[in-house]
Amino acid sequence: MTKKTWKVKGLLEAATGYLKKKEIHNPRLDAEVLLAHLLKVDRLNLYLNIEQPLTEKEVSGYRSLIQRRGLREPLQYITGVQEFWSLDFRVNSQVLIPRPETELLVGQALARIRTTAGFQTEGGKMLDLGTGCGAVAISLAKELPEARLWASDISAGALEIARINAERHRVSERIEFRQGDLWEPFINHDITFDIILSNPPYIASEDYDELPPEVRDYEPRLALDGGKEGMSYIEKIVKGGVDYLKEGGWLILEMAPEQTDEALRLTGQTNGYSERARIKDYSHRYRVVLARKAKSSGKTKMLASTSFPLSVKGAGI
Repeated sequence: MTKKTWKVKGLLEAATGYLKKKEIHNPRLDAEVLLAHLLKVDRLNLYLNIEQPLTEKEVSGYRSLIQRRGLREPLQYITGVQEFWSLDFRVNSQVLIPRPETELLVGQALARIRTTAGFQTEGGKMLDLGTGCGAVAISLAKELPEARLWASDISAGALEIARINAERHRVSERIEFRQGDLWEPFINHDITFDIILSNPPYIASEDYDELPPEVRDYEPRLALDGGKEGMSYIEKIVKGGVDYLKEGGWLILEMAPEQTDEALRLTGQTNGYSERARIKDYSHRYRVVLARKAKSSGKTKMLASTSFPLSVKGAGI
């Protein structure tokens, strides 16, 4: 019996149908991305060669990729790459997959820097606390050639991926990577920062089991679980950040929209911050909280969200 010869068109249709039965969101898109990844071409090339026959090895390889996606493994872990700030980053199960909303951290850091006297000439010092794959630190290093950056993470596996990404984007010489939990790598070191950024774990422990399978079963819990109400790490970063910021320096934190009120309350109660604000994401929900270390003693001041221009492409405040 003659074996069936699969062509691009037929294989995409079969894969799409399979993923649809597995309740995968955007099954056709995922089918195309995985076939383009396997063949090492872009998606447009698939359609330019829609009648191209495929070898048995290619069909077998593609079947394996589609089965992995059918088990709800994230597309980014299968392809090993995720775009962030118009850059490609290597990712695997050791690191959280960068989300579009995290670009707000980069945009807000750039907005602060460009309005701070002396930063452009002196370079400035910045810390990406809990760097994961290094997306935030590396994006800032690409945007700010004069800046000095530090990137820390408790996970040795995450730091390995971050170093690989820094080398890929040719900024490894300007980023110092340190391993440890939160402020641990900087204790007893005489260093303060102009800007500290963090996308800490902020999923409430009590909500963890309700996460989508792609997140719950594949992404590192260490990078997601924020304890009771998701506020454990946020509280520690707000309270400890004062000790590691220069006077006039900024703390910039990503979190869930419903956590921003509590985070603002914490910054108001913590001695040392003089200004605070929160910024909306692409869905017009509050996502980022900012706090500025006081230059002298005084009460904290609540700033309107629209006080700061947003440097993220296409996002509104």
